[in-house]
Amino acid sequence: MTQKSRQILLLLLWICLGTIFRFLNLDALPPWTDECATIAFSLGNSFQIIPLNEIINPEVLLTPLTPDPTATVSDVVHHLLTESTHPPVYFVLAHWWMKLFYPLEGQKLIWVARSLSAFFGVIAIPAIYFCTKLAVNSPFVAQISAAIMALSPFAIYLAREARHYTLGILLVIASLSCLIKAIQLLDKRAALPFWICLTWISINSLGIATHFFFSLTLLAELFVFLKIGWNQFHKNKKNLLQSHWRRIFLVILGTLIGCLVWLPILASIYHSPLTQWVADGEPRINWLEPILRIFLWWLSMLILLPTAFNNLSLWIVVISGIITLTFVIFISAKLISGFKLFAQNQENRLVIQALINHICGATALFLLFTYGLAMDLTLAPRFQFIYFPTIVVILAVSLGSYLQKKPQKLIVKLLLFLGIISGLTVVNNLGYLQQHRPDLLAPIIQEISRNPVLIATTHKHHGQTGRMIGLAWEFTYEISPRTNQSEPSFSPQFYLAHRSPETRSYDTSVKILSNQLQKIPFPVDLWLVDFRAEIDLEARECKANSDSYSRTGEYKYKLYRCPSVN
Repeated sequence: MTQKSRQILLLLLWICLGTIFRFLNLDALPPWTDECATIAFSLGNSFQIIPLNEIINPEVLLTPLTPDPTATVSDVVHHLLTESTHPPVYFVLAHWWMKLFYPLEGQKLIWVARSLSAFFGVIAIPAIYFCTKLAVNSPFVAQISAAIMALSPFAIYLAREARHYTLGILLVIASLSCLIKAIQLLDKRAALPFWICLTWISINSLGIATHFFFSLTLLAELFVFLKIGWNQFHKNKKNLLQSHWRRIFLVILGTLIGCLVWLPILASIYHSPLTQWVADGEPRINWLEPILRIFLWWLSMLILLPTAFNNLSLWIVVISGIITLTFVIFISAKLISGFKLFAQNQENRLVIQALINHICGATALFLLFTYGLAMDLTLAPRFQFIYFPTIVVILAVSLGSYLQKKPQKLIVKLLLFLGIISGLTVVNNLGYLQQHRPDLLAPIIQEISRNPVLIATTHKHHGQTGRMIGLAWEFTYEISPRTNQSEPSFSPQFYLAHRSPETRSYDTSVKILSNQLQKIPFPVDLWLVDFRAEIDLEARECKANSDSYSRTGEYKYKLYRCPSVN
């Protein structure tokens, strides 16, 4: 077997492993808030059809997730731009993707919606291989980067959700590849081919039209060029006037034009209620928390052992933490040693230095937003997609350099073992990365309640609607089918108490809820879930259940038992 054949087979192995971890039990969890938004908008549906300040059944609440064969791409773009804060590329692709699998219902809908993200996640494996090979011209190091991408718990986590981040990662890899080629040519004082310039501009424009945070990737790339340009300017002030730099300026100008198209929408996003959650923290007071979170997100790019407090014993979490800390100390020494070995080689040094500057620039932007603008971008791990591929390349270079100089099969086996365990942790939802978990709260409601159930939440935008849709989905497609056929299906009702846009209070909607409760003659169990308003239930003589005031799966809940009306 030739060396080339071995390389192809090994790459296929990583692709197969990555595919298994991305598609295994893909429909196991109900959709969480952001996934509900992705599915609804991709189907061409609107959240505005959900009645507010009314008691509704699960079928009505699930309407945005009901496929409409007559919906068009125009509907997708219209509802997205009027109700959300995201650009349309991924949602249009998802619309066409789901059309291929009609009719859609229940678990099939969830699987199909998530499968597009999983598909892009699989493509990222060979993509990072070729990107790394372009950067360092080493098949061995490229294989390591493909293995990291295939088994990275962070990459698996993003690929298993119906969201646009894996497409974003693919576009980051593509833009990064153009950056690497440009730097290699700059080092030779050669001009970037015009077709690569156009390709790069197209990739960057497509990236912005996929996720607005892609702009942070572009700013980090600009930081790289500023540093290189500054160094060359000091050597010779005429360097920046040469043809090879003019092509770089062309790419920057073309990319800027591609970004400016979205400027009116970006201006409206800053004050949108949908984005205000990034200002919920107090990073200037609790200044250490964002740094620790970034460290955790970086760890999750390589290792993630069972740490879900919701459904694991404390001793399992503690052991996982000890193993993770031990691994970090062990592998850090190897990575530092490997990077020092690589630094001794002048070949490809400029490219790797540029990639490190890319990571530093992106991290600096995160810290600037977090501490300077009080917009904590570290609250969600998914935003790290903007420089995740760069970290994968640097990890592969460091580890590959170490193993080439000091081959150790034990380290390779250990990394593969921990990678597989990390992948299984994500697949079985035992990590800390998952958001709201309707599958954890719904069984609690079913177990405790013996009376008809009304679930109420306060509502500002479709984010809260999505949280309730997740619960409705779990009751409809998981709990009800498991209910004994001789018993009535467990089907709670829902109430979304909308905040008044004029007064910015819930007083009116809460008063309506209190009045409607008084009209229900039979006993009812009122579950207040993520309910952020005061409510007077004395007229209905509802009593708080002291055993049911808690939180699980990121939901806060409280149970009130309301007796029959005489």
